[in-house]
Parts: sequence; C-alpha cells; structure tokens
Amino acid sequence: MIMTETKAGNIRIVTVSYRQDEEKSWPMRIYIPDKQGPFPALLDVHGGAWNSGGCGDNEKIDLALAEGGITVFAIECRKAPVHTYPAQVIDVNYATRWIKAHANDYNILSDNIGGLATSSGGHALFLSGMRPDDERYRAIDLAGGNSLDAKLSYLIGAWPVLDPYGRYLFAQENNLDFLVKATESYFLDEETMKKENPLLAIERGEQFSLPPVLIIQGTADLNIPLSSVSRFVEVYRSAGGLVDLELFENEPHGFACKPGTESDRAIERIKTFVIAQAAENSSNVR
Repeated sequence: MIMTETKAGNIRIVTVSYRQDEEKSWPMRIYIPDKQGPFPALLDVHGGAWNSGGCGDNEKIDLALAEGGITVFAIECRKAPVHTYPAQVIDVNYATRWIKAHANDYNILSDNIGGLATSSGGHALFLSGMRPDDERYRAIDLAGGNSLDAKLSYLIGAWPVLDPYGRYLFAQENNLDFLVKATESYFLDEETMKKENPLLAIERGEQFSLPPVLIIQGTADLNIPLSSVSRFVEVYRSAGGLVDLELFENEPHGFACKPGTESDRAIERIKTFVIAQAAENSSNVR
C-alpha cells in the first residue's frame, strides 16, 4: 500500500506500508532511480541503538546510491523497550522476503539483493543475512510469499555493531550510559548479548551463510570498539567469508550521513561494491 510519493531531483521516493500489525503500519521508503532497469536492490536497515531511528535516517546515502542506479528499500524496524530481541532481526528477514516478492513491481533484479545497515542495524542485518533460514527470524508469514527465502547476496555494514556484548562493555567503561541502557532494553540480559552475537557466534564455530561483506568504519568512532571490528574481519575470513574493510581516518560514528569529502568517498565505495557484486552475481547466474 503506497502511503506517499515524492521526488528528490530525478529520484522517485515511494513510502509504502510493508507490514501492518495490531499496533501500527510499518513504513518502507523506496528510492527509485530515474533510469532504465532492472536495477540492483539494496535493503537499508537504520541504526538507533535498537531504541530509536527510522526509515529516513540514511537518506543522504540512499539518494546517492539511487542516483547511481541502485534501488534502495529503507525499512523502519520495531524498537525497544516495547520490542526486544529478536524483533529487529525478524523485521529484516521479513523485509528481505517482501522485496523479493515485489521484485517485478519495482523492476529490480531479484537475484541481486544485498543489505546495507548502519550502527545497531548491522546487528540485525548480519544475523539475518548469516542465518537466513532461522525459524525464529521467519516468525512473520508473508502472504503469498512464504516460499521465498531471506538470503542476501552481500552485506554492507557502516560503523556496524557486530559484537553487542563487546560494545556493551565498551559503553560501561566509557560511561556511555545511554548505550548501556539501550542495549539492556533490547537484549534484556548479558547472556543474550553474547549468544545472539555475529562475532562471538563465528568464534564459537557455529555454521552460517557467509555472503561477501564490506565494512565502512571511521577510526575516530567513540561509539564502537575498533577491536571488535578487526576481530570480526579476522574471524569471518577464517570461516571462509570474504570481507573488505575500508577505514576512514579520523572520522566519527555516522560520518557518511553528513556532508563531507570523506562521506562522499564512503558512499562511492559502497556504490562501487554494490555494482561489482551485482555484476558478479549476474555472471554466476549465466
């Protein structure tokens, strides 16, 4: 159901209700290129420490990607404290299947769908992308589309939280009380932070899907321990996955959502990665 439709330059922005529950209608903002498709598609998952944020948070990034010929589907996730783990992972899993079910409606390549997430959205995106068939995450039925899977062709994390327990300890050590409380309100206990943790789960030797990954990370990020980022890259590669880590010197948390030379460079890096993955997936299909 279309809720609104606007334009930004030559980009169509369509907001739809991708899911409705007893509480409300959950929006998805779709950025559609003004070019001839079919287009690569990208699911965008916002951050907000699991307690805030919305589908318009990454609009600067999403508009730039759409101008480059990529259709972006930015979803709004359920939030703590009302909705605790695994609510946001379920939302990502459902949205992935929704996009596949509507591939023809938006002239996208259904076999070239990737994911982009910022901050805490990285936790939800990576868990869903690494465990696409987990029944806990498929908890919401998709009308007429339950035969579809939630596999993603690649994952992009921009300053992603891939070790919520490590970030929780980091927040305690640095007196980031709002992050401590936000993490507790979503995960409820430290055991869940450890168990439902992309980094620690790979270190434990659990089996996952390992799609190619790009990580965009500023070195002046005071929100995420950089040690967790480097550890994730190491263990993901050790498990057989491909990871590109792009570090941006002296850039803070969330830098690519704001104007700047390094912001533009980060977005161009994301765009290049998406186009390359789409081309590779297309050649594999042939």
